[in-house]
Amino acid sequence: MTDLALLSAADVDAISISFSESSLTLLKIVIGAILFGIALDTRLEDFRAAARKPLAMGVAIAGQFLLLPAITFVLTLALNVRGSVALGMILVACCPPGNVSNILTHRARGDVALSVAMTSVGNVLAIFLMPLNFAFWGGLHPTGQDFLADIEVSPWDMLSEVLLVIGLPFVLGITIARLWPRVAARAHGIVSKVAFVALGAIILVGISSNWDVFVDYIGVVVIAVFLHDALAMALGYGVARGARLSDRSTRAMTFEVGIRNAGLGLLLVFEFFDGLGGMALVAAWWGIWDIIAGLVVASLWARRPVRGEKVEVPS
Repeated sequence: MTDLALLSAADVDAISISFSESSLTLLKIVIGAILFGIALDTRLEDFRAAARKPLAMGVAIAGQFLLLPAITFVLTLALNVRGSVALGMILVACCPPGNVSNILTHRARGDVALSVAMTSVGNVLAIFLMPLNFAFWGGLHPTGQDFLADIEVSPWDMLSEVLLVIGLPFVLGITIARLWPRVAARAHGIVSKVAFVALGAIILVGISSNWDVFVDYIGVVVIAVFLHDALAMALGYGVARGARLSDRSTRAMTFEVGIRNAGLGLLLVFEFFDGLGGMALVAAWWGIWDIIAGLVVASLWARRPVRGEKVEVPS
């Protein structure tokens, strides 16, 4: 590593990404809308269907909330990344899946019903497990724990924020889906697409507003995010294959574990860490790269027949 690279790596802990109060409020609304959109496409039957597939759901929960944060912790030590970068990677790993995983599963000809069920259950569990996971692994990290001590972020503070941006929209959406299914079916596509585009726009505007910082320091997190994202999808694939799930379920599991709601992570970075450099860069770049990598994998799978089924390969 060159002296310049060493300097950049050291400085990334000291920089802060600027984000206005109005932009933070808009980001909260968009994240809430994303979860609202997921809930509009969720039925109570999805949870009953999940209960009828205990092996698949158990593997998904273990992969997302136990193995991925633990493996991420080991990866930060192996790469010897700075404290803020390590916390950013751990935070993203603790985030729940987003509805992008459902879209990618559909494109890859995976088990969409299982994907929707896993996303729904994962987001409900994340309300409580995400703050606890982050507090545990972040507090255990040799360089990241100093930031948690200085800023004094408690899991209960984060829990209240996650309840606001995940729990409330999810309950509202699933209630509408239960009482007015036709309205929910029509609104789901609109809300999900608009919220997804809005999130992308917020991330791009944030990057452009901090362009100099992004250009100077993005090299510090590019390799870490690339390896982290690849490891997350490989973990989803590996645990599914290890549990001997079907090919369609394996494709769904790959995206369910590999695709994280980095937008929620970005929101928490600005809410609790004042846009701490390495954390913000990891969450922002993950939100972009995760979709690119997921589309590549889904497109490759779309050209391959599903094992055990007679499916025509699309032209």
